[in-house]
Amino acid sequence: MRLDRRMKIQLAVFTVIALVAMGLMGLHFMKLPAKLFGIGRYTVTVELPQTGGLYGGGNVTYRGTEVGRVQDVRLTQTGVVAELSLKSGIDIPSDLVAEVHSQSAIGEQYVALLPRGNAPPLRNGDVIALADTSVPPDVNTLLADANTGLRAIPGDNLKTVIDESYTAVGGLGPELSRIVRGSTDLAIEAREHLDPLITLIDDAQPVLDSQTNTSDAIRAWAAQVATVSTQLKTQDDSVTRLIDEGGPAADSVRQLVDRVSPTLPVVLANLLSVAQVAVTYQDNIEQLLVLFPQVVSAGQAGLVANLNTKQDYKGQYLSFNLNINLPPVCSTGFLPAQQLRSAVFEDAPNRPEGDLYCRVPQESAFNVRGARNIPCETVPGKRAPTVEMCESDEVYVPLNDGFNWKGDPNATLSGQPIPQVPAAPAPIAAAEYDPATGSYVGPDGRRYTQSDLATGAPDNKTWQTMLLPPGS
Repeated sequence: MRLDRRMKIQLAVFTVIALVAMGLMGLHFMKLPAKLFGIGRYTVTVELPQTGGLYGGGNVTYRGTEVGRVQDVRLTQTGVVAELSLKSGIDIPSDLVAEVHSQSAIGEQYVALLPRGNAPPLRNGDVIALADTSVPPDVNTLLADANTGLRAIPGDNLKTVIDESYTAVGGLGPELSRIVRGSTDLAIEAREHLDPLITLIDDAQPVLDSQTNTSDAIRAWAAQVATVSTQLKTQDDSVTRLIDEGGPAADSVRQLVDRVSPTLPVVLANLLSVAQVAVTYQDNIEQLLVLFPQVVSAGQAGLVANLNTKQDYKGQYLSFNLNINLPPVCSTGFLPAQQLRSAVFEDAPNRPEGDLYCRVPQESAFNVRGARNIPCETVPGKRAPTVEMCESDEVYVPLNDGFNWKGDPNATLSGQPIPQVPAAPAPIAAAEYDPATGSYVGPDGRRYTQSDLATGAPDNKTWQTMLLPPGS
């Protein structure tokens, strides 16, 4: 038969396709390189007490994924040895358990590799010892044991169990179906999240140990719960009344909240600011609460002297021991004398800018409770007259070390400015007067006359008459 050129090309293409198909079948499906030359594979030996139905060609799985095949199963002097051909590139920890399982009811045994912890991966030639393997029980033995167990049950009792079971679950088919479906879904989800589940089981030991270590506390808590439950049972009437009357009380509270809702946020915001200040000055508040009862007690002690007496006046008993100008008045740090206002003015000008306080050294013997010695709450061990100085690195610098001003009257050389009045200095509350008539010009520019200062006024004056207004 003579073949033309077209038929030869078709036969050549068919031959190439056939060779490629046979190559793919040999490489991918039959895995000839791995079977003939061991390419991409390594061998691990598993020691088993018996075959358990395992056969050559069975699957080998790692965490549910097929990772190899059972290459051979043979007998030894102590049991059975299975040669596993595993895929390279999949790191399987060497600390594991090899279990033989049945994939279906008709057999199809496979080897499941279950890791127990982090360990170096398996290598070619490794052996999984007999202590780390297991096989399923023999089916014939299970059936014989089940048959023996059924024979041990009396027939009448078994009939009663079946009848009672039918009565118990009769008509619950949909519910049982939901339970079975839910269990199946739960098992599927657990298999898909096997790694986190294994991690949870592995990490559960510290939690369980903590429960064991705190068993006394748990026992005490349970006893206290029992005590509370007993009290609730004893006070059942009170609890019932509380539940019955709790609804109207809750409605009243809700109505109250509705009425104060416009102003409540503002009040709470202000309370927050007050609470922050209270937290900062917690120690001061505590000291105040500690000393307040003692101050009240000292005040009440002044009433004891006149208690149960025949005196007409029964009130506070005080002993005036005047220590005038001891210690002297501190004027350093306040407005200089030329800037002081006269007491005759009745207006209320704005306060000068700045801080007014006694600016002598902190260890000075007078005015020891002045602003300069206020402890800084947020900076222990530091004393300063202002919060700004407390919160900064600035330190207190006194103006002088005595009772009077020194150097610059405005104290600008200290580096700490003092309050200044921008207006011109106020006039001093003093004026010349005419002794003949007793007239004088006041600070407001108006003329006044006080006759008791004139010549010829009575001489029988006392210090009390000097305090009286003119004409009295």
